[in-house]
Amino acid sequence: MYAKIRGTEIFYDIDGMRLVPVNGELVERPCLFLLHGGPGGDHAGFKTTPAALSDTAQLVYVDHRGSGRSRDSDPDSWTLENNIDDLDALREHFGLERISILGSSYGGMVALGYAIRYPDRVANLILVATAPSFRFMEDAKRIVEERGTPEQIEVCRRLWDGTFESLDQLKEYYRLMAPQYATSFDPEKFEENWSLGIRNFDQLNRGFAGFLRTFDYTEQLSAITCPTLVMAGAHDWICPPNHSRLIAERIPRAHLKIFAHSSHSIAADEPDAFLAAVRGFLTYAEAE
Repeated sequence: MYAKIRGTEIFYDIDGMRLVPVNGELVERPCLFLLHGGPGGDHAGFKTTPAALSDTAQLVYVDHRGSGRSRDSDPDSWTLENNIDDLDALREHFGLERISILGSSYGGMVALGYAIRYPDRVANLILVATAPSFRFMEDAKRIVEERGTPEQIEVCRRLWDGTFESLDQLKEYYRLMAPQYATSFDPEKFEENWSLGIRNFDQLNRGFAGFLRTFDYTEQLSAITCPTLVMAGAHDWICPPNHSRLIAERIPRAHLKIFAHSSHSIAADEPDAFLAAVRGFLTYAEAE
């Protein structure tokens, strides 16, 4: 499905009921927007483990402008600022006063920016393996130099410099780096998951060579007023857990959970614990 907003067309998909019959009455559940990573990824990765959350919330999968199944748009419009304002336009498109948000990796950066800019429009915030500023990149460079193989160190240079030239190069990067992204890495699952997604390497280039080098929400985190769950993988190399600790320290109503056996892909590495944490948080936050 598509929403025509702000001069573009955003793809979204919906899973689960908003109003659920319980003991003879309709009970409202949270409307949880799922924001994918990248830049230049898509929502497909959410349709494995996180999809099970449809028993707790109505899930709204979103592809950022120019990403995934969203329509082609002006590459100059592929910015963090536009991703934030597109989300608010989508909220308005659905006629919702407030939304809950789960943002993973880059999607968490969009979610942070949204909660800072529109604090009264966020009911609950879930931040998964993300960072509040450009500083994550220097930490990630250092970690891959320490932990990575020579091939991994070399392929990461395309990421840092924003110089991917094809989807084949992007796949090579993710194939080589997959054991760093997930402690549960499985080559067969990697191929299966790759075939599900639609990726935009130009968006990734523009992010890592551009706005991801300068964005910084650190001093604005205290403006976020909603209940917030911050989730980090203890072995995450690209968004190391110290960045999640900082987020949780600065947001007044934040709870931090670090997954001891996970890297960046928490939902894949510890799926049961991931689902339990999100379900518990949403249940508690709705009861407040």
